[in-house]
Amino acid sequence: MDTIYADYSISMTEFKKNPAQVLRTAGEKPVAVLNHNRPAFYMLTPKLFEALVEELSDRHLVELVRQRLARKDTAIEVDIDQI
Repeated sequence: MDTIYADYSISMTEFKKNPAQVLRTAGEKPVAVLNHNRPAFYMLTPKLFEALVEELSDRHLVELVRQRLARKDTAIEVDIDQI
């Protein structure tokens, strides 16, 4: 059985009947749309999708910072007065 990463789920058949109603009912929560009792896709509001993309971007930046901090031996000193 697949893990469902949403508090709400609905079958594909029921979703097709009235997607707008599903969106209204879920509010700001994600909805797992199931096909044969397995997640086919997740429905997210734009606000939630933007937050997810922002989180992924932040995680990427954290990893980049960690990689660069690990290379401190190749750092150069910059004299601000010379710029």
